[in-house]
Amino acid sequence: MNKNTIGILCVLLMIAISGCSRKKDKFINRNWHAVTTEYNTLYNGNLALEMGREQIATSYRENFWQLLPVERMQISEEIRVPGAERNENFQIAEEKATKAIQRHSMLIQGKERNPQIDEAYLLLGKARYYDERFIPALEAFNYILHKYPASNTISHAQIWREKTNMRLENDKLAIKNLKRLIESGRLEKQDRADAHAVLAQAYINTGSIDSAVAPIRTAAVHTTKNKEKARYHYIEGQLYNRLQKRDSANMAFEKVIDLNRKIPREFLVNARLEKMRNFDFSTGNRHEFLSRLQEMEEDRENRPFLDKIYFQIAEYYSFLDSSAVAIDYYNRSLRTPSGDRFLQSVNYETLGNIYFDRSQYRTAGAYFDSTLTRIPNTTRDYFVVKRKRDNLQEVIMYEEMVEKNDSILDLVAMSDARREDYFIKYTNELKEQAIEEARSGFLAESPAVVQGPPIRSPGGPPGLGAPNTISNFYFYNPARVNTGMQEFLRQWGARELKDNWRTDPGNIATGGERQLDEVSELIIANNPKFNPATYIERIPSDSRIIDSLQSQRNNAYYRLGLIYKEKFSENQLAKERLLSLMDFTTEERLILPASYYLYQIYLEEGNAAEAERYRNKVLREYPESRYASRILNPGSSLEMEDSVEVKYKEMYALFEEGEFEKAITLGEQYRKDFNDHELLPKIELLHATATGRLYGFLAYREALRQVSVNHPQTQEGLKARELLDNALPKMAKSEFSDSPGKVKMLYTFPVLQKEEALDLQQRIDAALEELQYKNYTTSLDVYNVDTIFVVVHGFENMERAGGFEELLRVNKDYAIQREPVIISSENYHVVQLHKNLDAYLNRKTTP
Repeated sequence: MNKNTIGILCVLLMIAISGCSRKKDKFINRNWHAVTTEYNTLYNGNLALEMGREQIATSYRENFWQLLPVERMQISEEIRVPGAERNENFQIAEEKATKAIQRHSMLIQGKERNPQIDEAYLLLGKARYYDERFIPALEAFNYILHKYPASNTISHAQIWREKTNMRLENDKLAIKNLKRLIESGRLEKQDRADAHAVLAQAYINTGSIDSAVAPIRTAAVHTTKNKEKARYHYIEGQLYNRLQKRDSANMAFEKVIDLNRKIPREFLVNARLEKMRNFDFSTGNRHEFLSRLQEMEEDRENRPFLDKIYFQIAEYYSFLDSSAVAIDYYNRSLRTPSGDRFLQSVNYETLGNIYFDRSQYRTAGAYFDSTLTRIPNTTRDYFVVKRKRDNLQEVIMYEEMVEKNDSILDLVAMSDARREDYFIKYTNELKEQAIEEARSGFLAESPAVVQGPPIRSPGGPPGLGAPNTISNFYFYNPARVNTGMQEFLRQWGARELKDNWRTDPGNIATGGERQLDEVSELIIANNPKFNPATYIERIPSDSRIIDSLQSQRNNAYYRLGLIYKEKFSENQLAKERLLSLMDFTTEERLILPASYYLYQIYLEEGNAAEAERYRNKVLREYPESRYASRILNPGSSLEMEDSVEVKYKEMYALFEEGEFEKAITLGEQYRKDFNDHELLPKIELLHATATGRLYGFLAYREALRQVSVNHPQTQEGLKARELLDNALPKMAKSEFSDSPGKVKMLYTFPVLQKEEALDLQQRIDAALEELQYKNYTTSLDVYNVDTIFVVVHGFENMERAGGFEELLRVNKDYAIQREPVIISSENYHVVQLHKNLDAYLNRKTTP
């Protein structure tokens, strides 16, 4: 290195050292820090900011079903605590901006001498803005406006300040400041576009849709970025649609379409679809409209958007009342892979509404179920659809009950020969299907065991579940044998049974179809699914089960008739269900209201002859019923409805007084009289409770089962089911216990001697008061229809109870000679539940 080079390097080093000072207002110092700030610190900071913005844009999913936001940015609604994880790129950008300010600011005599520091504050504000820390971002932008009024970024900073104000929901302040900035006339072209776009968003936020149109159109005209131009024109079209100006909206969407390949494909496709949604079917060319839709469907570039295209085609056919074609395209839209959950929810709900209008309520309910899985459960739409689905709950449940029970009862009614023919035909079809599946490489698996009462199996014979057997030994267990065969075929294929079968290459595929048939036949021979006897054995023969199925079926038909008429005004469906019920049963509690509602239906249809026939039936056969009173005096219906509440309270009062037999009698009468009233589930549950108190555990269980079956969707039906599942299994134990505990003393009386029982209770109460036995109490308890108890409660053990009994017997003031039964509280509970006092007494006397 020569002396000249060394000299030059020394000079440069001295300049660099002298230029590093931030306290000297000299040319070298100013330019050294400005250049270092711009091309080092801020350059890297702006790179990080752009990378962060790209991440936001990439993760953001456009929702073209709603009004697009001006800025492609999703604001998190979560509250961020200090120290929470942040976007790394925005963190870097903020650090670089802070570093530029701390190391290169030249604030000398109150004036900033580094012309790049305002850019650093601008970067700082933007990084905080995108990091959703809006108040610190506002501070950074305000600092520029107050400290650098002559900065060439002042307009840019003002726009960003108003964007931040808007994020802080200060929309009116943002509108005021933006209008003043725009009117100043000092904005460059892109800044003018940005200012108008933010102004439009502020108007949208305040609900001033009409005021937002002009700014967003101006923003689209002035922006130099095609993506923004497409976005702004698309929003313009959406705003015009909100204002019911279809022609203006179509012109805005056409501007988006004109950009063609200069913009993202999703904007182009959605703009075309929006124009089609604005099509006027009354004046437009429908053939041309459908051709454009089909052209979009066939365009290979539109494959990612086929779900929306199919939906629009479905809407076209739906408008033309071509329901079958519309349903097909709605389903095509659903089958197309898509991340648009809103579109999926619209498809499901639309299909649900179509089937609802067709009175196919079970199918409609399934589509509404799918709709609910695609809608956030906090939205208004969710609750609207849920209300529809809830209204169908009873219909679906009762229709399934009718289908299942009818199918089982049909099998019950068949002769043995017909049953055998039916199941031979069914299992033969299963065998053929199994062989065909085996040839395609699939072997039918043995289904799981189905225990309990028969149920309907999808694809199986009516009313019967799929069978199975259980065995620990491999070759006695068809399911395990079948699984082993499947695994063998998957691994080795069809092989002949001979030496070296695994290694002989000539053995792989020899006689393949024949071998598959043999394997399939072997599986069939070991699988009870293909045996007719399996199904025949599961047909119920117990008269109690058959009666229960018939009772459930009859009640379901009645409930369906009532629901179709009263809730959905589907008189035809109601009439079909009620007429079927009339063929099935002679029960007065069902025949009477069914006749009344058939009378009403025929009257509404104008069929006077049939209406008169059912009117006469009610008046002639049930003249004292409330339905007869309704027919003769329609105006009395409301008064009679109000009286049901009073009658329920009377029944409940009898229950509270221990008059269980009277409460049961009233309950049975009210079940007939008020079979269509909303209080019926309460009446039946109270009737079941009174039945349990009077007749014991078995009667209580059966009564609760009836309530759960008759009213499964009501609060009372659910309560009955909960008792059956949880409480009653714990009560089923009827054995007595020898464990120590609290003790009771019982005096038994026939029901006809209630006065004597009350007299004894009063004498015991007087003795307890005189002796000051405050821990002992008495009650008059019903045991059964014939017997009541005077019960003394609270004894700590048998000895105390025996001593008190002796005191009452030998004391001349009391002289109670009647012999009591001394029993533990636990055993008394068993006695009252199972009505087995005799068993307890025999147990006590048995050596």
